[in-house]
Amino acid sequence: MSRLFTEAVRPRASPGPTGRQGEGQIITLQKRPFAEPARQRGTAPRGLDTLALAASLLLAACGDHAAAPHPDPRQDPDVRGAIDFDAAARTGRFTTTDLVGFRALPRYSEPDWVTRDFVRTGRLPPVAQRLPQEPLVYGPGAMPDGPGVYGDVLRQVTGGRPEGWNYSAGQSQGWGGIDLATMECLTRTGPLFLVDPARLEPLPNLARSWQWSSDGHQLTMQLVEGARWSDGHPFTSDDVMFYWTDNVLDSNVSPLNGASPDSFGPGTRLEALGPYTIRWTFQRPFPRDYLYQMAYGKFCPGPAHVLRPLHPRYNPRSSYQAYKLAFPASRMNFPVMGAWVVTEYRPDDILILRRNPYYWKVDARGRQLPYLDEVQYRLLGWSDRDIQVMAGGSDLANVDAPATFAEVLRGAARPGTSYRAVFGPRTIAYAVQFNLSGNGWGSPDARGQAIRQLNRDVRFRRAVSLAMDRVALGATQIGGPFIKPYPGGLLESAPFYDAAATRRYGYDPVAARALLAELGLVDRDGDGFVNHPAAQLGGANVTIVLTASPDSVIERSLAEGIQLLARDVGLRVVLRFASGPQRDALRASGQFDWVLQRNETTELNTVVQGADALAPTGPFTHAYHRAGPSGRLDLLPHERRMLDLVRAFIATPDQGQRRRLMRLYQQVSTENVDAAGLIQYSGGVLIDKRFANVPVGTPVIMFNWAEDAIMRERLWVPRARQSGYELRPHTLPGCFACGGEKR
Repeated sequence: MSRLFTEAVRPRASPGPTGRQGEGQIITLQKRPFAEPARQRGTAPRGLDTLALAASLLLAACGDHAAAPHPDPRQDPDVRGAIDFDAAARTGRFTTTDLVGFRALPRYSEPDWVTRDFVRTGRLPPVAQRLPQEPLVYGPGAMPDGPGVYGDVLRQVTGGRPEGWNYSAGQSQGWGGIDLATMECLTRTGPLFLVDPARLEPLPNLARSWQWSSDGHQLTMQLVEGARWSDGHPFTSDDVMFYWTDNVLDSNVSPLNGASPDSFGPGTRLEALGPYTIRWTFQRPFPRDYLYQMAYGKFCPGPAHVLRPLHPRYNPRSSYQAYKLAFPASRMNFPVMGAWVVTEYRPDDILILRRNPYYWKVDARGRQLPYLDEVQYRLLGWSDRDIQVMAGGSDLANVDAPATFAEVLRGAARPGTSYRAVFGPRTIAYAVQFNLSGNGWGSPDARGQAIRQLNRDVRFRRAVSLAMDRVALGATQIGGPFIKPYPGGLLESAPFYDAAATRRYGYDPVAARALLAELGLVDRDGDGFVNHPAAQLGGANVTIVLTASPDSVIERSLAEGIQLLARDVGLRVVLRFASGPQRDALRASGQFDWVLQRNETTELNTVVQGADALAPTGPFTHAYHRAGPSGRLDLLPHERRMLDLVRAFIATPDQGQRRRLMRLYQQVSTENVDAAGLIQYSGGVLIDKRFANVPVGTPVIMFNWAEDAIMRERLWVPRARQSGYELRPHTLPGCFACGGEKR
């Protein structure tokens, strides 16, 4: 049997479903045959039989004119032996107390230049006076190469741009790990891939300990006592309560990562019992998973002594917009609790962060962290991250585009290369997410409402899943062990994943067409696309808008592959490419039919962190199904079942019961195609070989992104290998209150 190899010619703008230009693209294709073995089920697709389109686009971008699926990089003699693919299996052997704990040490130290230039000159108190009486101490599990020495710099690249420093009010600091370098949260979860799953719980952080009441409805937390913001101001429960009361609970404020009252359960209350004690009160007993919500993203307080004077609740001359924008990216030395402080910013060029002299964490010898004096972020593009590490211009990058894996592995295998590659489990996946609301969310027009009604029919969702040739989609990216078909639901990296409970809909276009016909969707005008019934939309073609990001090669190629595979079963899919904030805004407002989504979220990887996102637990919490103008959700039967399972999971501490609940959740989610999974794959972390304390098997994303998992504050460089790349040596953050003057 022959297939068609498709070569893409220049795309032409095509009218969207409402006749407006620019709502999507239809790719004009030319075709020529080449030989391939017969497929197992159904006939050869007409267009994406031709999934080589995506491969040709990828290869063309790399200057390669051969059109073929990517080979397995393990078969490349330059690659074999470069990567330990089984390293991730040897993680998960520690307890949380192996990693961190709070205790007093007999003595403390800091870089000699800080003591010489700042303490002895009276510009800073001695280091022991800048630390809590019992600082957070890194244990042996956090130091695989042992305690380190001071000096050197970490250079990174981000494709984002900082909007400002008021994260509590929704401003992005530029992504790429910038916020993880500056912020601290009540608990910490990024390094939990190192912890034995049977003993899993969040790491203490700003909350040094906690106790449950006997009935499980109250959780009392002790905050770290004596810690200070980078400007020397004490950190207390006042900072926690300001974040909760005046940001999370204030409906006029939208913290960046979506913290809301529903993030911690309906009716939850928080109160301060003293300067270093807070108490949560929950409606349900022992909701232990909310401890994971108190980590990065949802509960990272800002400096109340800086933010409160600009909040309109306390300043009648201010407004909520003014509050959000009060600390632009040009305002340096914003007080933080993290290891480094942003001290210099040149737009579209660089961010420079210097060590926080009040950082409240130490190693077992009493050395104040971080070991590295400086962090630099070059402001380039996302695709520049791995390239810069491979070229020696950067030290750390996440590699999450499979098309680059082979070159990354070849580079890592070359003698004398400056970087190593650490590949973890398959924690990244792509899926088609359906808009499942039928309640007017997003104010759809007649076409959009008709598509939503189809989305709400499980036969339609199953037809879409059956139309997806996941093997072919994956083969256009890379061969080998990296990519597998993704059926949807929990990722295989999740500790509660159950393969036997996972329903897989294999590629079967014949069965897909039969399901569409059962819905009355047949091609009545001979143009190759199925039509709505004559009484609906005048029998027009079924036209679906797929929203995707144009910012990565993999997402573009997957979107085009979905378009062609859908066409082969008669569905007309129009591509709408929307970058970053625009796509997020379309999704959050419900203005989409389908979204091509990269599922690297913590709830799919861990379940315990962000479990509330596994189902619509509130009217406005879920990413793909929210309440309409009435304020009410119109849940489908399978969604109600998923919701019950998620709530029961959060409520019970019994591990056996939790596994049973997630087994049922996985069955319900995949049987009903809550989302049409596509592919799942591992990612890599590239890091310069001069750095020590890099943990084995670090995932790109699991409980958090690699920048948190790797714990950059404990990275160090032997003196003989230190680089001399610092741009602002022997300097500390300046005075924020006095306009950023030097300390």
